[in-house]
Amino acid sequence: MSQTVNLDTKYSKKIDQAFTIASLLKGRLSAENEFVGARTVRIHNINTVPLNDYNRGASANRYGEPAEVGDTVQELTMTQDKSFSGVIDKGNNMDQSINKAGKFLGVEMSEEVIPAYDKYCFGRLCTLAGKIVGSADAVSGTNVIKRMSAARKWMLDRKVPLKGRTWYVRSDVFTALVECDQFKNLEKLGTKAVAQGQVGELFGAPVVEVPEDYLSAGVNFILLHKRAATAPEKIHDCKTHIDPPGISGNLVEGRFYYDLFVYGHKADGVYVDVTTGGSVTVLAAPTIAKAGGAITAAEGATAYYTTDGTDPRYSLTAKAGTAPTGGKGVVVKAYQVKDGAFPSPVATQELTS
Repeated sequence: MSQTVNLDTKYSKKIDQAFTIASLLKGRLSAENEFVGARTVRIHNINTVPLNDYNRGASANRYGEPAEVGDTVQELTMTQDKSFSGVIDKGNNMDQSINKAGKFLGVEMSEEVIPAYDKYCFGRLCTLAGKIVGSADAVSGTNVIKRMSAARKWMLDRKVPLKGRTWYVRSDVFTALVECDQFKNLEKLGTKAVAQGQVGELFGAPVVEVPEDYLSAGVNFILLHKRAATAPEKIHDCKTHIDPPGISGNLVEGRFYYDLFVYGHKADGVYVDVTTGGSVTVLAAPTIAKAGGAITAAEGATAYYTTDGTDPRYSLTAKAGTAPTGGKGVVVKAYQVKDGAFPSPVATQELTS
């Protein structure tokens, strides 16, 4: 595809590039698991067993009936393999006042690569979150603290540590927060932000303002604990070829291989608040019949289920369908997904037959 090359007659020595921001997620996600040498990593989570009352008078099994210690497996597979390739013709470059080869890479990273990375990662957080709450009411100064306090309570009740949490908020949510006494505005406090994008603090966690197009439609804020998600980068490679075959000039190329995953056993550390309405919907949990386990999903939605007690949103054993095999005492867990909608919460049902 041909591109226009503007040759200078009168020029400025500075490159007038678009406004950019650095990545808002770098350094705020887990780096616990190593993807080097593998496209797919399987994460094993050890299950617990219930506590018993110690029986001093029993002839055997005073500790209670032994239960097998099981584990659940989550499979994480890298999918995002992006690249760019730019040619800087030697003749064109000599007729311009800038060292285009020396400037192009920085501009490409800040205007293309980093925004694409952040948008993808935020999108994954919005669909893989452990808790997605939909409300028909828009966020305002009168309800913003209540909405964000619900997220705080969710994590507190599930023992998600305070240290490591970050709020990611849209600009209108930040505007609503500014008028609230509970919000500690860094500007008012005269405090410098300690990380990219941080504009304040709420309930002990930093608040980071996010451009509107970085978040999925309808999303107001995300409360994220660092250890709940990971964004591995296997390839982050940029290079410049001088006079490669077929080109008189420089060939600048880059490749970026990455993805984002939410850990199933730590998914409670990702909470998303959504304003529903119009095309924005959060699916309700499917229904599961006590007798037989038949699953009823929304029109156009696909249900996924497990019968081994694992969370079907993250489990390797999850299957698509509405007729799980089981029997009395089997626990069926199911959720549903649909294009253009946020996924549902998980429904749980112990079968009677």
